[in-house]
Amino acid sequence: MARSLEELPEELAVHLPRLLEAMVSVGSGLQLHNTLDRIVETAAGLTGARYAVIGVINDRGDALADLVSHGLSEAERDRIAALPDSETGILKVLVTDPAPLMLADLGADARRSTDFPPRSALLGDFLGVPVRVGEELFGSLYLAEKQDGGEFSVFDLHMMNVLATEAGIQIGNARLYEEARQRGRWIDGAAALTTALLSGAGGDARADDALAVVAEQGRRLAEAVAGIVLLPAEQGGLEVVQVSSGMPEALEGLGSVVAPSGPVYGRLLEGRPVFVDDAATDPRMVAPLAAPYGPSMMLPLQSDGRVLGTLVLPRLRGARGFTETERTLAVQFAAQAALALLLAEAQRDRERLAVYEDRDRIARDLHDLVIQRLFATGMMLEGAQRKAIIPEVRDGISRAVDEMDVTIQEIRTAIFALQQGPAEAPSGLRTRVEREVNAVSVLLGFRPSVRFTGPVDHLVGEQTARHLLAALREALSNAFRHAGASRVEVVVDATVKLPDGTDGVRLTVADDGVGLQATGRRSGLRNLEVRAESLGGSSRHGPGIGENGKGTRVTWEAPLRGRDRQDR
Repeated sequence: MARSLEELPEELAVHLPRLLEAMVSVGSGLQLHNTLDRIVETAAGLTGARYAVIGVINDRGDALADLVSHGLSEAERDRIAALPDSETGILKVLVTDPAPLMLADLGADARRSTDFPPRSALLGDFLGVPVRVGEELFGSLYLAEKQDGGEFSVFDLHMMNVLATEAGIQIGNARLYEEARQRGRWIDGAAALTTALLSGAGGDARADDALAVVAEQGRRLAEAVAGIVLLPAEQGGLEVVQVSSGMPEALEGLGSVVAPSGPVYGRLLEGRPVFVDDAATDPRMVAPLAAPYGPSMMLPLQSDGRVLGTLVLPRLRGARGFTETERTLAVQFAAQAALALLLAEAQRDRERLAVYEDRDRIARDLHDLVIQRLFATGMMLEGAQRKAIIPEVRDGISRAVDEMDVTIQEIRTAIFALQQGPAEAPSGLRTRVEREVNAVSVLLGFRPSVRFTGPVDHLVGEQTARHLLAALREALSNAFRHAGASRVEVVVDATVKLPDGTDGVRLTVADDGVGLQATGRRSGLRNLEVRAESLGGSSRHGPGIGENGKGTRVTWEAPLRGRDRQDR
């Protein structure tokens, strides 16, 4: 503390037990936003203030990035948070000159008008103290309007300084905890990505499938609204080749090309990441990477000096910006993703080479052994034909010789086909589902069970299959992040009839976890609904497979050959 206990005013020493109890309450958690909520509530309770606000400064240290309040309505808080930066406002003064500030009447201070809207709740007396985390300024704690009608005193100032010091310690701990949690999540995600790209049922995954996994994992880890992968286009520029998003307008960007001009394009090709605070208004951004996005990260997929492409992770306009920690982790993830892509490509090349060598061996054996034996047998039959007396026998041998000639020609055709490079066929849906399950097994600590009904590879069209895989990733991600499950079951049934009588496919992902929380976010479930509805299907959820229906069951259905707006 800045002052020893002996130096504290007598009044503060009398209230020391109460202050220490409040400090214990402040330090009772590691979630940053919960800690901030407790700080403002404690500050208001200790001083008798009607309103308490913590203003969090941004990474650059020149403006407020967030406000956490007590006593303000949501509308009042939003009005204050939405005001433009001011060089002269009260809040700006506390950012640029972090020192305690007491005012007898906030409403009479001219600087107030640039920070607070007319008829704001924040009137009357005002007290502000800086909150530091070590030597770093985190923000400021503001108090306004004593409920007993009095004014803030030196006693209140001393008490808030002590509370701000303790708050700085707890905020520092919460930041470290949050950074450690984030790092763990990104490391697990990178491990799952590598497993998905390299396991893929014998390495037969196409490059498109691998890029889809990169886009989906990046979107999930960054808590972004979309994951977009761009690769160099033949005609120059960068082409959008994969999009992972529940937003139809984001999916419309597939196939678009970013022109090879401007500073963003040059930086990406040089392997340098680009970060923007608002993609929709930043002059460097171009469609389809701009609207309707806000904070965005453009990360080069780079390994060993080779830039394979770019991963774009945007959030919606108005969403919180990416922190320095998130940016660092995202850059590391992109590098890991590029390395995994290169390893997966090398693995596919090795396995393709092994297949080619095996095909060459089979072709040689057919030519050197099978055809020669058939040819010798044909000559023997022709000799027997000349010696045959009975016409029926001679005719039968002649037909056998003709059939043998046809067989030799067919074998030679097969040999020619074996010696050609086969067109790369897409992975079957069954294989890709297995690969997704293998990837999430790393995170869950066990492998979900998988069951298929019907010839899914033959019946399910590519558009439906792609959306089904994205729905599977979302459902498995929810099971990992929120369910705390010990058992997960995945079923893909390609023999169902949809309510309108259409032949369809049904994906079911069920777990025995904690189930859906009443106050939890439902964006993931909404993404599933959007994907299903875009194909003419539906998505729903219900009780899981635990005892008494504990857990969650997600059921996602779509027509076998559903076509989304990308195909129109």
